[in-house]
Amino acid sequence: MLRVAIVGCGKIADDHASQIRRVRQAQLSAFFDAEPLMAEQMRDRFGGTTYTDLGELLSQAKPDVVHITTPPTSHFPIAMQCLEAGAHVFVEKPFTMNVEEATRLLNTASSFGRKVTVGHNLQFTEPARRLRSLVAQGFLGGTPVHLESYYCYDLSDPAYARAFLTDSGHWVRALPGGLLQNIISHGIARIAEYIKSEHPIVTTHAFTSSLLRQLGEKTIKDELRLMVHDQWTTAYFTFSSQMRPQVSQFRVFGPRNGLLLDDNQHLLLKLDGVHYKSYLESLVPAFKLSSQFLANGVSNLRGLISGRLNMNNSMKELIERFYRSIIDDSPVPIPYSEILLTSRIMDAVFAQLGREQEDLAPIDALI
Repeated sequence: MLRVAIVGCGKIADDHASQIRRVRQAQLSAFFDAEPLMAEQMRDRFGGTTYTDLGELLSQAKPDVVHITTPPTSHFPIAMQCLEAGAHVFVEKPFTMNVEEATRLLNTASSFGRKVTVGHNLQFTEPARRLRSLVAQGFLGGTPVHLESYYCYDLSDPAYARAFLTDSGHWVRALPGGLLQNIISHGIARIAEYIKSEHPIVTTHAFTSSLLRQLGEKTIKDELRLMVHDQWTTAYFTFSSQMRPQVSQFRVFGPRNGLLLDDNQHLLLKLDGVHYKSYLESLVPAFKLSSQFLANGVSNLRGLISGRLNMNNSMKELIERFYRSIIDDSPVPIPYSEILLTSRIMDAVFAQLGREQEDLAPIDALI
């Protein structure tokens, strides 16, 4: 049985605690937050012990695993302290502030014989696992030719977005990449899984949407368009707060077939690369896709009835796989190479945005 502690007891910590309780190999035993009341309210709901000092938690509770759910700027120093105390570490996204911190953290983990993972749970939904299996089985017909990742975020959500839009001192604004740095790793990590090069070419553009500018916001960028490519594969990533419908999708195209994953609708579609003659091109693909939508719907209904269709089941899956890698001393669920490439791509994005001289005139002209 693994003893598990949570450091940082805000909103996302609730999701971690709820899923940890569903994992048979784990016991949630300790909490720490800079604000003691936050830790106490989690203790009251989930059991365990609270600590007012992280060092005391590590020395007294002696957790096997620590989940770090604090603001991103603190991920690196807290994770290093936990590793040095002998704990394995689960870090919420974004993993660290930059690839230099990520490299040091992973190297430290290896030197201490500890394991680390990051909270990219969208890679472990049931449809995402089926997509990965189909790619491994050769469904694409070869190496992915093109990837498309979409991730939307609703800035009308009062629980989070309004908090930093109305607060000039909010910690999100202090991040070098602002709102983007706190969110986009989910979508970029999917690209990183299939890009082979450690140093792909990255081209990016970001801007403040017309809606936010009308509200008086001038610094938060909430629209991002990104292209990544190496000699084998091209990839597009789109982050938007304004696109409707809001989507969380990943598309993979190979030399023979493609796949479309939709997180919001919990479905996976096989995109047939066959070209049909004459009017069959207008009929056969439509019927094939219709049958797949129906099959996905039936599967989701069965999952809902049986309780398998849980909104946070992907987090449970990632946590369970991470714990299993610790117990069995087997590979971690997210390879370190993917964590580093995700960080490296994000570094390139924010470096380019830092150099970019924003010119709103062309955008205004289109409104």
